[in-house]
Amino acid sequence: MEKMMKAARMHRIGEFSVEEVPVPVPHGEEVLVRIGACGVCGSDLPRIYTTGTSKQKYPLTLGHEFSGTVVAVGEQADPALIGKRGTFFPLIPCRKCDPCLSGNYAMCEDYDYLGSRRDGGFADYCLIPSAWHMVISNNPHTTFEELAMAEPACVAQHAMLRRSNIYAGANVLVFGAGPIGIMAARWAQIAGAGHILMVDVLDEKVAFAKAHGFAAVNSRSGDLEQAVRAAFDGKLADVAFEGTGFGSALNNAIDCVRPFATVVMVGNPAGDTTIGKVQHSKILRKELTINGIWNSHFSNLPINEWRYTVDMLDKGIFRCADLISHTTDLDGLPGLIDDVKNHRVNACKVLYVDPENK
Repeated sequence: MEKMMKAARMHRIGEFSVEEVPVPVPHGEEVLVRIGACGVCGSDLPRIYTTGTSKQKYPLTLGHEFSGTVVAVGEQADPALIGKRGTFFPLIPCRKCDPCLSGNYAMCEDYDYLGSRRDGGFADYCLIPSAWHMVISNNPHTTFEELAMAEPACVAQHAMLRRSNIYAGANVLVFGAGPIGIMAARWAQIAGAGHILMVDVLDEKVAFAKAHGFAAVNSRSGDLEQAVRAAFDGKLADVAFEGTGFGSALNNAIDCVRPFATVVMVGNPAGDTTIGKVQHSKILRKELTINGIWNSHFSNLPINEWRYTVDMLDKGIFRCADLISHTTDLDGLPGLIDDVKNHRVNACKVLYVDPENK
């Protein structure tokens, strides 16, 4: 008789519910993970309510920001993995295209993805293609909740530490005071940033950033460039992190950086993005570097960003648990996501947490 489990699955756009499905059985190099925690990404909301899954594949278990414990392995996998705790890189590369052959798996031309193209972590268990995806935690006191935050933390790290040209003493401007924005600001602190200013259009997010130790302003409350100069001793920003996906924030970022600065674009576009004529001219006149960010990079050169993030979590140097505003068991997940979507709750980071997997 098949062993059954609960999973939060999509059957079509707008239909997301918890149901019972068979527990996967690992074969070959596959690894079966008992989920400890799984985060709700900002991309999950449009996936559930408007756009659907990447390849319109249904039914599908969502959730790509997850952690857990290995409970079973296939016949070709190392049985010593059983009992190991960690987090999991969700992208499944083809390993055949030029980006894959050069180790740039995030740029894979024909990838699969746990939680958006293949069953993910909003479940009791998740089947992982191989141990290659796993980053083991070496500190038993690092919680599953913290390990589930590794995926967005890696995105923030890739943007701020790898693509922004940050340096010790740099003045850093962060647009978007959500979880990735605050984590990007924390990576900037670790890198030795001189001053950091966070920007949002919602007073509650400005207040949240301030409560977590950052200077923050509402860009709609006055002259933003003046506020930036006030925060940066009369100077403009050396680095701008655009995490909202809105064209207005991108234009503001271009206005508020110095010549030869770097703007990193992280937020998924909310719609068509228009750069104003004045801002277009400023890109040219200031000779700005504008870097796009896609995901995080899971390769060993120059470093494995995921391994570094988990190490920093294990050592207590990088903090993220305080950004988790709401948790729920699996049965409560669809309702909580609907509450977030309809603004019935003010959430920073929402996690599904398995109360039985500690």
